[in-house]
Amino acid sequence: MIVRPAAKNERAWIVATLRRRWGSTVIVTQSRECDASVLDALVAIDETAAREDPRVGLLTYRFDERGLEVVTIDALRLRAGIGGALLDRVTEIVRGAGAERIWLITTNDNLGAISFYESRGFCVVAVHKGAVDRARALKESIPLVASNGIEIHDEIELALEVADPAP
Repeated sequence: MIVRPAAKNERAWIVATLRRRWGSTVIVTQSRECDASVLDALVAIDETAAREDPRVGLLTYRFDERGLEVVTIDALRLRAGIGGALLDRVTEIVRGAGAERIWLITTNDNLGAISFYESRGFCVVAVHKGAVDRARALKESIPLVASNGIEIHDEIELALEVADPAP
C-alpha cells in the first residue's frame, strides 16, 4: 500500500468520498464548520487492485496552533491496515513540519474509532459534553442515534504526542 498526497485531479473523488461517508463535505467540530474537500489530503492506494479503483483510503488534515488536526479519516476497506497506514504517513508529515502533536475529534458513539486510536497511542484529552447537540444547529443531518443504538451527544478529543524517532 502506498499513501501519498492527493493529486489536484482527485478533488472530485475526494468530494464524492466525503459526501458518501460523511453526508457532506462540511464537517462540524467544536461548533465550527470546515469544508474538508479543500484541505490537504492523503490518499491510500492499493497497488494490488486490478479492476477496481485502487484508492482505498482518505485522510484530510490541517495544521493549527495545537498541531496537526485529522479532520476526516476513511478506510474504504475495514481491517486492511489502511487507517494505520494513513496515520503513519500523517505522523511523518508532523515530524517533517516540526510539530509535536496530532489531534482529532470523534463522537461518543464511535467506539471502534476510539479503540483504533487508543491502540495507536492516542489518549483521550477532553470530552466536550453536548458539543454534537450544538453542532446539529449547523449541520442538521447529524443523527441523534448512531447505528449501534448509542445516542450521539458528545465530542471526544484524542491526541498523540509525536516524538522524534530515536537516532
